[in-house]
Amino acid sequence: MLTEDAKKIVSESESKMLGAIAFLEEDLKTYRVGKANPSVFNGVVVDYYGTPTPISQVASVTTPDAKTLAIQPWEKALIGKIEKAILDANLGLTPSNNGEIIRCVVPALTEERRKELIKKAKATGENTKVVIRNARRDGVEQLKKAQKNSLITEDVQHEGEDEIQKVTDKYVKNVDEIIAAKEKEILTV
Repeated sequence: MLTEDAKKIVSESESKMLGAIAFLEEDLKTYRVGKANPSVFNGVVVDYYGTPTPISQVASVTTPDAKTLAIQPWEKALIGKIEKAILDANLGLTPSNNGEIIRCVVPALTEERRKELIKKAKATGENTKVVIRNARRDGVEQLKKAQKNSLITEDVQHEGEDEIQKVTDKYVKNVDEIIAAKEKEILTV
């Protein structure tokens, strides 16, 4: 039976793993996969009076239809800066404006771009697995230290290590499922 100290170590390891999964899911949302999604602009910053500011803080971003993103700046003076920021971000989108609203038509993905996105998603998935394994390693080290300092018994240490391994396996499998779903989404024409 795990003691409170061991449960705390396992719990801390699991929360680090959960954080890695959350980061992966947020990162994958920014991939442009042929349909309009405002989150593609999450990493795009505009020079707002000398301060780099995310687009979402200087304009409203909407999707009037499945292939179009509309950006309505709160100040008309920002239209040019927002267009420049979108072009500089190299998202593969070409902004056009009518003096009030910037529109970006999301082009269909080429086969080459799909392969690039899948490769990028898999690399991000592998990096997430590394973070998960590092959390496992840190947890195991903490359990060994706790056993060395006589806070837990050797049996509890081994039980804790087994628990951390089960959690690690669960989250590594979760990463594989998330990446497989994203790959399927990218390949869907």
